[in-house]
Amino acid sequence: MIIDMTQLEIELQHLHKEVINMWNLAHSQLVKSMSALLNFDKDLAREVVSLERRVNGLELKIDRDCENIFALLTPVAVDLRFVLAVLKINSNLERIGDIAEGNARYIIDAEQTLKEELLDATNTIIMYDEAINILETTLKAFEKEDTILARSVFNKDESLDKININANSATIEYLKIHPEDINQALYNLSIIRKLERVGDQSKNIAEEIIFYIEAKVLKHRDKL
Repeated sequence: MIIDMTQLEIELQHLHKEVINMWNLAHSQLVKSMSALLNFDKDLAREVVSLERRVNGLELKIDRDCENIFALLTPVAVDLRFVLAVLKINSNLERIGDIAEGNARYIIDAEQTLKEELLDATNTIIMYDEAINILETTLKAFEKEDTILARSVFNKDESLDKININANSATIEYLKIHPEDINQALYNLSIIRKLERVGDQSKNIAEEIIFYIEAKVLKHRDKL
């Protein structure tokens, strides 16, 4: 039996595919920036910077498509919540792309690879892995419409926060032994600060997934 789809259903399916493409692109940028750090690969870092224009272009395309759906097809109920959520998810994914680009620029500007002892002392690579994992979790939650999985992101974000908080004292202790590495330590702290924001953006995305599926607004829930 052939089921005719409405124009709204067609546009929503297309929007769903587009935002997943955006997710995969942001994820790829983050993974490449980590690889560039581990291998001190300036060419790969330059690729990440170059691809940022593609991230920005896709963000604008998705925003325009959302606006057209609002203007021409007047979605309601869950369809309306989906488009509203995609608008905000799209913005957060673009910011994660910015973070990956920013970290890649550090690699391009650095004179030498960050020392393994410094990365270990501050748990930088563990943080990178967890930032990538939290982004993967949000994508799975979106694809499966799984709000339990989306809520698991909140705990994962707290893990990133802890590494970020501990990085200051770990860096101070490291510099007591290796004061000559002050520039490297500053680069490393900047990378850690950016990775902490990946957790924040992912938490925002998780809240939008829950809003779209359950019609629950979780923003400012802690304050309330």
